[in-house]
Amino acid sequence: MKGKPKKDQIRIRIAGFGGQGVILSAKIVGKATAIYEDKSSSVMQSYGPEARGSACSASVVISEGRIDYPYVNKPDILIALSKDGYAKYRDSLKMDGILIIEDNLVELDSRDKEKNVFSIPATKIAEELGKKIVANIVMLGYFTKVTDVASYESMKKSVLETVPDKFRELNEKAFDRGYFHGEGE
Repeated sequence: MKGKPKKDQIRIRIAGFGGQGVILSAKIVGKATAIYEDKSSSVMQSYGPEARGSACSASVVISEGRIDYPYVNKPDILIALSKDGYAKYRDSLKMDGILIIEDNLVELDSRDKEKNVFSIPATKIAEELGKKIVANIVMLGYFTKVTDVASYESMKKSVLETVPDKFRELNEKAFDRGYFHGEGE
């Protein structure tokens, strides 16, 4: 089952902690939709008092038309890469929203078990690829597959054009592992 919000604007929040690539993930989604899918997108970011290791979130608004309000108060999609990010933003997710969690770092609250939830062990997959740091790219591949917010081609192109050249091959593998993990969804 796929979970694409049915409206002309899609509001996404990505939450985790500094060092997980939360901000980079939002930029990649925004770039994929704005440049390669000819939509409007807005990307906003928020850090805790320290960058690495503290609370961090980013939001993306994607629209077929003009974006009048770039802030995300009630996301259609919440991607939670950490326990704290999930705890802080889970209640803001729209009732019919899509929740995507990092399976090894987020324990789903019993109140959310009936929601439209997708999970992936992104960090474990990234570690299998040899670099834990690409867990966010694994998550983006999975997000692409289970939501259809952006096409596989657009997202992959955005990933490969955003990451440093020397890590392109690793990030391509990470994106594909996440995407194909979602094949059964």
